[in-house]
Amino acid sequence: MPESPMSLQDHGPVPTAGPEQPAFPAAAATAPVVATAPAANALDPEVLARAQAGDHKAFGQIYAQNKRRIYSLCLRMVGNVAAAEDLTQEAFLQLHRKIATFRGDSAFSTWLHRLAVISLDEAMEPTQEERVGRSFGSPDLNLSGTIDRLALQRAIDELPQGYRLIFVLHDVEGFEHNQIAEMLECSIGNSKSQLHKARLRLRDALRKLPQQEARR
Repeated sequence: MPESPMSLQDHGPVPTAGPEQPAFPAAAATAPVVATAPAANALDPEVLARAQAGDHKAFGQIYAQNKRRIYSLCLRMVGNVAAAEDLTQEAFLQLHRKIATFRGDSAFSTWLHRLAVISLDEAMEPTQEERVGRSFGSPDLNLSGTIDRLALQRAIDELPQGYRLIFVLHDVEGFEHNQIAEMLECSIGNSKSQLHKARLRLRDALRKLPQQEARR
């Protein structure tokens, strides 16, 4: 079992947006929507084993390797730097407490993102619309065209929480539907459906944007 939790500052600061040299690009909240393959951050099994045995240095390696992606997910979900930092800190505190329980039934990145999702769930209250749900009967869409990145990010920010989370995990972070289903404890079909609806919402929002701009 790992030793008692210590401050994550022992492994370097949680990303901030300070005036000198931020740990993340200043435009993190408006970064282009490009999927990044989770496999690129594959964890060394030896480092994991040492961290599970209570090695703080090994845990620091895991923190350094994964903090950017967890922070990015939190920032895209809450849209607030301070809140994203707090949620990132909480996710890694949970990781420190629970890392010895990881048995490798799923990819480590999937398991870690599940801890982050739990922190996000506790921090964000679902809206009434998300509880009831809506149905969209249109075909799926392709968002690969040339779109103003700021407009796209605004449209993503306005998605209901459930849609936004699955869109970010799939289209931004690059997770597959089976991994997302495991993180969110839902069915693969539900993950696909929520992503489909999120994309439809985005298409509708982006189509309305020229009309809104013309009225200004």
